[in-house]
Amino acid sequence: MTSDLFDFLTVGSYNLRNRIIMAPMTRSRADDNGIQPEIAVTYYTQRSSAGLIISEATNVSAMAKGYPRTPGLYTPDQIAAWQPVTDSVHAQGGLIFAQLFHTGRVALPDFLPDHVQPVAPSAIAIDGENYTDEGMKRFVVPRALEVAEIASVVQEFAEATRNALSAGFDGVELHGASGYLVHQFLSPVSNQRTDDYGGSVENRVRFLLEVIDAMVSVAGSERVGIKLSPQMPFNGNEEPDAEEVYVYILHALANRHLAYIHVADHINAGWHAKLRPLSVSPFFAGANFNKDTGRELLKNNGADAIVYGSLFVANPDLVTRFEQDAELNVPDASTFYVPGPKGYTDYPTLADLQEAQYSR
Repeated sequence: MTSDLFDFLTVGSYNLRNRIIMAPMTRSRADDNGIQPEIAVTYYTQRSSAGLIISEATNVSAMAKGYPRTPGLYTPDQIAAWQPVTDSVHAQGGLIFAQLFHTGRVALPDFLPDHVQPVAPSAIAIDGENYTDEGMKRFVVPRALEVAEIASVVQEFAEATRNALSAGFDGVELHGASGYLVHQFLSPVSNQRTDDYGGSVENRVRFLLEVIDAMVSVAGSERVGIKLSPQMPFNGNEEPDAEEVYVYILHALANRHLAYIHVADHINAGWHAKLRPLSVSPFFAGANFNKDTGRELLKNNGADAIVYGSLFVANPDLVTRFEQDAELNVPDASTFYVPGPKGYTDYPTLADLQEAQYSR
């Protein structure tokens, strides 16, 4: 059965009005306390015609923070700041899931309470540098999580899920990609533990499944999705046995019947073709798609929906532009992570351009 970008899609307990998904994208507009600004309401509302919006990665605790000005869902003020965002998206008939994450060893002491060491599966630093507002700084050696601490982090994801629903989100996505904490557990390079969370594929996947189960226990499987990015070369990620790991993950998730499986194939290594047949949940394909390539994958039953990132940054009315085969705005990468409205809420829609033309 073939499908098109503009077809309806049932995802969990929701009916998406199209199969054009807005990717989770860090925008760094929150304040130092992880509280979203009022302009975040405008940003997300402008893009509410997406079949589903997946929010920017949102910290589950103070120890999860790996970048400046990233939002959280672990304090009352953070929760309150998200409420007008979800209310406004819903008023436009949109749906929005919160992507939840913990950055693990990507974090720097600069971002953490009392400048403590970041935590990770093992005390192995990333070879490279992270961004701060004072300039690039080298990653530090993290502290290996104790087993009891792992259980506490799992519960942080559960609590953040509860907070997300309280803030009006329709569901949550676990960020299991991009070299962050969940992804760090999957790799035998970043995870060299000798306990139940390291060694075998089953052990390295254990943390991911415990987090998913904790999130499902709060929201129900129909309101929980997951993002994976096999072999994505980011944040020091290395996965020499990725094929075995991700086949195991997809088999393990099959009996959990999640709302969707979101796979970003950043290296164009055929991961959608490998994992799509293993997914019993709707399959979202992401990374490097345009309208034509996304449409082609849907036509060939290679995915159930297509996830678009920077195209949604520059084109708040991306769905309309796709429908009309209209010219697209070009994203300005220099404004992706800077404070304020420039490059955030000021990209013109087709309606804006037409109004400007008529008013000349």
